[in-house]
Amino acid sequence: MSNSKLSVVVTRRLPKAVESRLSELFDAHLNKTDTPFTREQLAEALQTADVLVPTLSDNLDAQTLAKAGGQLKLITNYGSGYDHIDIEAAKSHGILVTNTPGLLSEDSADMTLALILTVMRRFKEGSAALQSGSWKGWAPSAFLGTSIGGKTLAIIGMGRVGMAVARRANAFGMKVIYHNRTPVHPELERTLDATYFEKLNDMLPLADVLSLHCPKTPETDHLMNAKRLALLKPTAYIINTSRSQVIDEPALIKALENGQLAGAGLDVFEKGTDVDSRLSKRDNVMLLPHMASATKEARIDMGERVILNIKTFELGHRPPDQVLPKR
Repeated sequence: MSNSKLSVVVTRRLPKAVESRLSELFDAHLNKTDTPFTREQLAEALQTADVLVPTLSDNLDAQTLAKAGGQLKLITNYGSGYDHIDIEAAKSHGILVTNTPGLLSEDSADMTLALILTVMRRFKEGSAALQSGSWKGWAPSAFLGTSIGGKTLAIIGMGRVGMAVARRANAFGMKVIYHNRTPVHPELERTLDATYFEKLNDMLPLADVLSLHCPKTPETDHLMNAKRLALLKPTAYIINTSRSQVIDEPALIKALENGQLAGAGLDVFEKGTDVDSRLSKRDNVMLLPHMASATKEARIDMGERVILNIKTFELGHRPPDQVLPKR
């Protein structure tokens, strides 16, 4: 590496502390407006930057990456998920890709439990009545929700977030069952007091709450389709803080409308910011704007990991969080 500072293009606003550190260490080009880059702006950044720091709102597909200049050698993603980046295409252009794994698990698990409590205890309805002025006082039969203690929480995907959710569920007195590609280590399973189900369809009928924590892959696309949603009890709730594509959203809406499910808590949506009004209008559905990991601490930790990956690369070493192609 030469003594000149690396040119680093950052596509969105990051915490001030992170932007300040990036500006100290590198020739940082920051997005002061926080407006998502257009494809044209992404192409320009790919042609001028030594390092690109994108987020999940930047679609770096093969067509876009084909416009990268020879100087671009590193894409260090601000986030753990990287399904918006074509890793194979990046490799073919000699570009390393990194992410920021393992930093969002605890905050995402907190939000998962918050959604479970919200939909099962009818927080949305109670708050709306109070804020609208329609609440007339306490009544024995008003806003009756469902206790979570003693209920069965079924988890799909027992990775970092899934395990963090399981620990919290234990504290609330829930029984934990899970489906994963492979069972976790027996010692971990005992610690989490969790029971493994090899077959997803065998687990679903037992769930009082189903919580999704799996990545976006061809195998998980519409994993929860109409047939699998029908396996859930009509008293069951479904929670998704992972990837929107895991649920067939039209099938979920139909199940809610037909009374096949008791409710849902969703932090992600199949059409991004275009949220189906049939979901937003339902009292038994709590929607959040993709904020499961939105804490100051997590965002700063992510920025520090981005800087670590860039500095390691600059020093001529393999970045610690390099993402490798799957084939």
